[in-house]
Amino acid sequence: MSVFVKASSSRSKSLKSILGGIAVLGTSALVLAGCAPAAETEDPAGPREDLTLKIGTILPQSGSLAFLGPPEEAGVALAAQDINDADLGITVEVEYRDSGDTTTDTATVSVTDLLSLDVSAIIGAASSGVSKTVIDQIVGAGVVQFSPANTSPDFTTYADDNLYWRTAPSDILQGEVLGNLIAEDGAATLGMIVLNDAYGTGLAGAVKDTFEAAGGEVVAESLFNEGESNFAAQISEVTAANPDAIAVITFDQAKSIVPALVGAGYPGDQLYFVDGNLADYSADFAAGLIEGAKGTLPGLDTGKLGDFTDRLLEINPDLTDYSYAAESYDAVVLIALAALAANSTDGADIASKLQEVSGGSGDGEKATDFASAAQIILDGGVVDYDGYSGPITFDENGDPTEATIGIYEYGADNKYTRIN
Repeated sequence: MSVFVKASSSRSKSLKSILGGIAVLGTSALVLAGCAPAAETEDPAGPREDLTLKIGTILPQSGSLAFLGPPEEAGVALAAQDINDADLGITVEVEYRDSGDTTTDTATVSVTDLLSLDVSAIIGAASSGVSKTVIDQIVGAGVVQFSPANTSPDFTTYADDNLYWRTAPSDILQGEVLGNLIAEDGAATLGMIVLNDAYGTGLAGAVKDTFEAAGGEVVAESLFNEGESNFAAQISEVTAANPDAIAVITFDQAKSIVPALVGAGYPGDQLYFVDGNLADYSADFAAGLIEGAKGTLPGLDTGKLGDFTDRLLEINPDLTDYSYAAESYDAVVLIALAALAANSTDGADIASKLQEVSGGSGDGEKATDFASAAQIILDGGVVDYDGYSGPITFDENGDPTEATIGIYEYGADNKYTRIN
């Protein structure tokens, strides 16, 4: 099953909800008998020239989220391919760089390099903590930062000059779904092992609030810092409280934490995973170690998106995970559409049109692929793009206002499948 969550009007500002641009149509004079013919329709963005849009990426090629890098980069590459193949007045050039994680300055080095190349937008980082280390540098340069995977609620109200956007929903939404799932599965008490960064603590807070609102009690919450490799203290603290369930809110540290938890006698089927660690563990864990464990992941089921995964495999035949590939694809398409709508590759101009092309005005014409969406803009209309990641409607802060949160379960092979 999956849960569709939409920000209500009462929470729209905290979740970065709806509102948008205004449709602008070309004007023509009314033709009356004996009057002069109508004036030619003019593009409101002015005379058009072919645009060359330079995009950089800071996605994880190394570090604790490296497993997310390949599908995200494949999504970016596929979008650029589709845009360039459409040949509709805009060409995308992509420079790929590593984000690393918060234990290194890799992201800062990459951003500095990309800015020297005069990119208009940077896709990434995947980690909220990493994005926090470079957001001021990026927006200070007047460049759009667009993350396909940042989920920290902190970005909703961040002072970003309207230049920070994301296709991933705030953890407030994922936390609600996970907290309710654990409660509905019958747990009355919950323990949590949490990465101590913007992502981990933000998601843990949302899970806790929801679980306790459902009548449960969080009996232990143990933090660790990025770079730590020994989790004995956290495991001992949480298991000592004997919770009915344990939420593991980490990145790839789960590869060490989970076997140690089960080895200490905690049942593997009472563990809950999140988007930062929902991965294929068939090569990492003993068979059956986490059979019955569940987890959440924002986004539609990529396995049901027609030829999307097949096309991603043409880009990278080694892909085994597709997390945030759709969000990465849509990020590039939205940036390109905004550039077309603005008739500019300036970062601020692109940002000024991102809400509009996502359908934030409420009156755009629907399109679900780049070519159709671009043609609407070129014909003088306003587009409402919905992509592979689902309905995309940005609020005034750059957050999506609605999201589908998938619920997954692990089998005996330690691979996860979406629950139907």
